[in-house]
Amino acid sequence: MNKKELNELRKNFSEGSDLFTLNHVVSAFVTAEKEICNVKSAPFHNIPSEESECYMNTLKRVLSGTLGKGLLEYEFPNEAYEEDGTQSILYGGLMSRLSDESAVNLMLSQIVSNMEYVSTYAILIGHCTYTVFNKTRDGEENPYDAVDYSFLVTAICPVEIRVDGLIYNEEAGGIIRKTEYDRIVSEVPTDGFLYPTFTGRGPDVNHVLYYARKPKEVNVSIVENVLGCKFICTANQEKDSFHTLMEDIVAEELSYTVITDVNEKLRSIAEEYKNEPDLPTVDDIQMRDILLDSGVSEEKAVKLQNMYREITREKPLSVCNLTENKTTLTTEGITIQIAKDFADKVRTQYIDGRRYLLIDLDEPQIYVNGMQVILQDTSTTEEEPADQISE
Repeated sequence: MNKKELNELRKNFSEGSDLFTLNHVVSAFVTAEKEICNVKSAPFHNIPSEESECYMNTLKRVLSGTLGKGLLEYEFPNEAYEEDGTQSILYGGLMSRLSDESAVNLMLSQIVSNMEYVSTYAILIGHCTYTVFNKTRDGEENPYDAVDYSFLVTAICPVEIRVDGLIYNEEAGGIIRKTEYDRIVSEVPTDGFLYPTFTGRGPDVNHVLYYARKPKEVNVSIVENVLGCKFICTANQEKDSFHTLMEDIVAEELSYTVITDVNEKLRSIAEEYKNEPDLPTVDDIQMRDILLDSGVSEEKAVKLQNMYREITREKPLSVCNLTENKTTLTTEGITIQIAKDFADKVRTQYIDGRRYLLIDLDEPQIYVNGMQVILQDTSTTEEEPADQISE
């Protein structure tokens, strides 16, 4: 499933689209003791408009985020389609259009029994249909050639228990302390998944798309225990692996210029392929060439190339997971953030035996805490010769 297909599905996931229908919704409340309560199943058109809007918005959020970061696609292993396997259970729910009670209960049980969660939560499952018009040779949609893409969207939503201290009570005739509490289901799910994926503008029953609201906090139990898939690195783990490689192998050659040049070259690749449907990746050969072009010695560039290939197991990392949109300089008590197009305005240098961070100021205005600074000219005739200044 690529960016173009995801955007097409997002665009049409709405009651306002003539091509999309949310057919059926299942909801359930799960206690901290893993008890499934208040299971409700109903056609979407029978749900009151105030509630149906919440269901629609919450389920659509499962498609939000960035592919490769908050949205991770997984392939089911062969055993997942065996009886009682996750793929088999999801496929049964899909084929029943959530109208079969036993199929729904199997899905709910698969989630609740295998997922680790820190509090009470709600499960929302929607069965949807998206009408896909096949395209002619010139890329136009053919109104006489259409198929239905049928899919399930599942959202895991935390439930907050809230007690308001004081309320106005008309019967009591004044402000009193509230003694009852409300259980509020968040409209922003922490996790979810789409099955089957929308690949090649059609269903791929062998893949599932997992959603994490916080890409740094992927719920591995959903991926491995609920969905039965092999967990892969998160975006942050990919970045951490890359940083470790750079620090361990490039080591003493890892200057400010090398770091910013490597980042700029990776950003250039991401920019070049930003309109392509598939996420750009960087393989070991590209990584070696980027390092060489950034001033790293051939010995270290080749060594990192070999380790990169071994760590990624010949599966290239996503470029977007390795890049930074800004440069952050940190030392004790000081943090400086530099916008992506201004990294070359900063340099590190040794001057008279001391290390300095120098910033080229093309604009005369400098502001500190919102106030303009007046620079004093403290230059002397005994300035350090240029040939004694080095990075």
